[in-house]
Amino acid sequence: MDWTHYRFRTQWALSAAPATVYDALEQAEDYPRWWPQVRGVDRLDDTTGIITIRATLPYDLVFTAREVRRDRAAGVLEIAMTGDLEGWARWTIDGDGAHSLARYEQVVDVNKPLLRRLAVPGRPVFRVNHWLMMRAGRRGLAAYLEAV
Repeated sequence: MDWTHYRFRTQWALSAAPATVYDALEQAEDYPRWWPQVRGVDRLDDTTGIITIRATLPYDLVFTAREVRRDRAAGVLEIAMTGDLEGWARWTIDGDGAHSLARYEQVVDVNKPLLRRLAVPGRPVFRVNHWLMMRAGRRGLAAYLEAV
């Protein structure tokens, strides 16, 4: 088993139309407004940016995100990641009018040296850290959608 390889799947049930959720998730530069663990999104061009995240544990992850797929009709947003995280992440949004289900999938290898050194003993803690970040993201997005 490669202890630095992770596969995450999360679902967010949201009380907003799928198009509204898609619009919010499409604007990555706005993530720091509603997702506390997303510390920065610096656009490099129309399809690429540098993202800095810090969840509960005291370390930052910095990676370049490059848009791979943006398909409004299918409700799909996908990026490729390089840097402290190497891999991909995808949002798939669907629903029925006033309610949405946003599915998040991520497959990454961790390149940050500290996390690689702590891969075996830290793996359960790193997974909980990710879960806490995703929980805060859902709460933040739900509040953001209610306010707009």
